Amino acid sequence: MAGATGHTGREVVRELRARGVSTVAHVRPDSSRLAHWRASFAELGAEVDVTAFELDALCATFERLAPTHVFSCLGTTRARAKQVARAGDAPPTYDSVDYGLTALLVDALAQSRSEACFVYISAAGISPNTRSAYMRARVKAEAHIRESGLAAVIARPSFIVGDRDERRVGEHVGSVVGDAVLGVLGAFGARKLRARYRSTTGAELARALVAHALDHGGGGVSVIEADDLRV
Repeated sequence: MAGATGHTGREVVRELRARGVSTVAHVRPDSSRLAHWRASFAELGAEVDVTAFELDALCATFERLAPTHVFSCLGTTRARAKQVARAGDAPPTYDSVDYGLTALLVDALAQSRSEACFVYISAAGISPNTRSAYMRARVKAEAHIRESGLAAVIARPSFIVGDRDERRVGEHVGSVVGDAVLGVLGAFGARKLRARYRSTTGAELARALVAHALDHGGGGVSVIEADDLRV
């Protein structure tokens, strides 16, 4: 479970453990809250892994753990980038984290010859012609997953809302305004549009994501749009 300390990642770990699934939550080895996450995930009955994001190290971990599913809930934010920049380090970007680290996980899983299903959180409304750096990273990540030959589930949720460690003002405002507009459209008959793009909580998304992932059989890539990510 990569990105386990994020808002959705924590809920995915919680959902997996609620289903009795043996779960390994990845935490960055340099995390200032490593002790906190060890204790937090231990309470859920999940193991913590601190493998560095390096190809050989990840390959070795996948070979050792032999997972059935690898969930990727990786992502960065503008707030995180500003925080890192203030500390004097090179700030993370959507391309280096949302795409780059996802691609590294995919490559490591493929090279370890694992038969695990790769589960990736993309975004609703994805388009190869997008000008958004956030969406471009997901376009590239989806393409990389498809080209890898791995069995995969790609989820495309809309806004993900709920309690977070950091407040995302743009996402909060977007979800409130978007849900209001979609509510009006739904009243006029655009129910499918409303179902696809209305916001969802991290817990709702985790329940649906885990359900679809565990039901995914065989090879191939399944794409789950937002309206099917609510169970």
